Amino acid sequence: MSIKDIFNKIKKEAKVLQGEETKDKLFQNENTYPTEQEAIAAFELSKQKLFNVNNWTKLTGVSSTFELYDNRGRRTTALKPEVGYYLKIVLPASTMDNWVRITEVREEENLAEFVVHPSEQPQELGEGEAEVEHFFTKEASSTFRVTREGNTIHGYEIGRNEGINNQGEEAGDRAVLNTFVAEGGWAIFQEMQWNKLTRYLVHLEEAKEEE
Repeated sequence: MSIKDIFNKIKKEAKVLQGEETKDKLFQNENTYPTEQEAIAAFELSKQKLFNVNNWTKLTGVSSTFELYDNRGRRTTALKPEVGYYLKIVLPASTMDNWVRITEVREEENLAEFVVHPSEQPQELGEGEAEVEHFFTKEASSTFRVTREGNTIHGYEIGRNEGINNQGEEAGDRAVLNTFVAEGGWAIFQEMQWNKLTRYLVHLEEAKEEE
């Protein structure tokens, strides 16, 4: 990497920190099976794991807490999210809730995914609060995806436009905390969390059994 490249990277990081720029991230894992029939069966299980969001909390080791809520803000045990549903994410060793809203759900023969964007709390819980309850801005998105290509299944977490929610009214009273989380705890933990999840989606990572 040249000195110019290093300078440009530092300059971009500074703008990200100030809420002026965004980042894109991609995390993925794959698992190849001896036969296509085995891969097809494994992919069906991958889809179940993808859509059963409440079970993500059970990943072994250190993991975030994931809770699915319906479009009225009621906790739900639904095995598949719907557009308009909410997901509450609590990072390890944190009491700060981070909310995202599900904006797209797709299920095809060899692909399944859903897309979320940072959002306010559901109104029934947040009493009409307008600010986004997440450390990323509402323009950010995460796509959780599983695919099958022949004998191989793939799991993805695709982050787009990840900008820190630390500017203006949207940040509310969380601007400093959002900056600390996005560039501190989450920046360190993100790779481990999404690597763990994508491994789970392709059956390389275990989840804890019900007690």
